Amino acid sequence: CAVLGFPVDHSLSPTLHRAAYAALGLDWTYDRFAVTADQLPGFVAGLDDRWRGLSVTMPLKQAVLALGEVDPVARRAGAGNTLVIDGPRRRVFNTDVPGLSWAVRRATAAVLPQVTLLGSGATARSALLALTELGTATVTVVARNPAKAESMVALGRDLGLEVAVRPWTTDLPVADLVVSTVTAGAADPLAPAVAASAPLVFDVVYAPWPTVLAEAVARAGGTVLSGLDLLVG
Repeated sequence: CAVLGFPVDHSLSPTLHRAAYAALGLDWTYDRFAVTADQLPGFVAGLDDRWRGLSVTMPLKQAVLALGEVDPVARRAGAGNTLVIDGPRRRVFNTDVPGLSWAVRRATAAVLPQVTLLGSGATARSALLALTELGTATVTVVARNPAKAESMVALGRDLGLEVAVRPWTTDLPVADLVVSTVTAGAADPLAPAVAASAPLVFDVVYAPWPTVLAEAVARAGGTVLSGLDLLVG
């Protein structure tokens, strides 16, 4: 098995999976490979019968959907992160959705009706699905490109969520939870406003850590979840 992404050197997935294999008594290997979206089909086609699965991270979460039978959750999210190989059969799953809701529930059992979501990419779509399990009713999507984020409104409607899209420079609403799905450093300018807007913040980045956002939330007395919580979930 292996994790694929570009870049991928920061990934802690090998540490996590190798520990699991050792605990389960499996004599399996798990490595990492730098693979772009254009290279992904060729990489998967070249795997021999020793292979059992791949984890995929950015920017491959949409490209992987074309490479196997897609689980309904991954199909709805428009993103996958796991390719399971069983002989000629290949199946695509999205474990970000249950992983995110599991991590939040480890931090709080409260209903979270108002949520702010930073970003509108593959991880943001997965987060939107996860919010349906957390009692969320209203979601504010803050996007650097609001036009590209409009698909989140339609997805929210399908999920029974009221979704509004606001530009990156907006004043943040008061929320029960903020989920930042943007890359490392992207949320830095918003860190003070995010910290003041919600008591619980989930920053999906885990390297480098702590992020500026995480430090701002901690100084404000809030609770921070990280990408490591998501990875473990």
